[in-house]
Amino acid sequence: MRLMQTTILAVITALTILGSFSSWAENRAFALAEHLAPSDLRESLLSCNSDPLARHDFSISHRGAPLGYPEHTAEGYRAAADMGAGLIECDVTFTKDKTLVCRHSQCDLHRTTNILATPLAEQCSDSFTPASGDQPASAKCCTSDITVAEFKSLCGRPDHVNPRAATVDDYLAPQPSPVVDQVLECGTVLTHRESIELINELKRDFVPELKSPMVAMPFDGFSQTDYAQKLLAEYRAMGIPLSRVYPQSFTFDDVALWLQYPEVRDRVVYLDPRGRQPDFMPSAANMKSLYDQGLRILAPPLPMLLQLDEQGQIVPTDYATLARQAKLDLIAWTFERGSILDPNNFMWTRLQSALSHEADMLTALEILARSVGVRGVFSDWPETTTTYANCRP
Repeated sequence: MRLMQTTILAVITALTILGSFSSWAENRAFALAEHLAPSDLRESLLSCNSDPLARHDFSISHRGAPLGYPEHTAEGYRAAADMGAGLIECDVTFTKDKTLVCRHSQCDLHRTTNILATPLAEQCSDSFTPASGDQPASAKCCTSDITVAEFKSLCGRPDHVNPRAATVDDYLAPQPSPVVDQVLECGTVLTHRESIELINELKRDFVPELKSPMVAMPFDGFSQTDYAQKLLAEYRAMGIPLSRVYPQSFTFDDVALWLQYPEVRDRVVYLDPRGRQPDFMPSAANMKSLYDQGLRILAPPLPMLLQLDEQGQIVPTDYATLARQAKLDLIAWTFERGSILDPNNFMWTRLQSALSHEADMLTALEILARSVGVRGVFSDWPETTTTYANCRP
């Protein structure tokens, strides 16, 4: 009986996912390319026959496919694989009982799940407070507030809240997606081990990011070193070769620890946070220092790689040039993260005067691939980057 129930559930889940896929039948990259000025890029994309999309490691799934699906859910990961992403990311944090789970932040459950609408809301670090005057509505719910069993009872939801909300229902009110007709209201949240099992089933490789703890460490005896080591240990325990794993962190101490593992050394990724430091100036010396310490892959945000020249054309930054001269591979983040025309979108603010349509992201992608020479791009909708990689080899 249990086997039959499991089989029926699997069929229903598969049909639900397939139904969701059908809502994005129009390829977003091709639709955007229609709005490009006449160019070789436009012609290549519009004349390309790329159905189905072939897997490509240039296309890296950022949290699944959160432009259309709740982030870090089984449904989002399956969508990303269906769009041809070669690598899929699990942002790793931990629960009250120190189980590793996939969440972008240790304390985002009030935004990315339905916890506030469940009895578990009573266990949140900060309960829901409605908006009042100039004070926005707020809450703070962390994975470390609950056990893994309690975490698994939650629904994943799109990361959006209403800051002017007076009630929880208003706070969690859904908003439409630009790429799917019907937003999934209850995505399947995942432990890190479950993400490994699913991504392996999807025949993709792994990009786990060790998220910075938002609780004091050590946490109940669980140190930062324990945390970083446990991330890799779970792949080994599940029989996954570390040659398929690209562990990443914003904290260089984590990176330095992983560089001691010969099996994964060439795939350790440093998510470079230095671009937000007002006094940071890239130099040949600091790039060489990273290389000399064993690092081979550097992952900065888009603004550290692209700038405008005196003619207003998009070109590589000095940072990008110096990194490549130091023999560091580059991975860019994050594509399809909000509108490129939004002047408050950190990813695109320095390029605003060169942008007039969402299609201009394809021109930027071309510069990243051909002029900067990135090895991959994180995207919230991997279909776009996979299509580019399929059509512009």
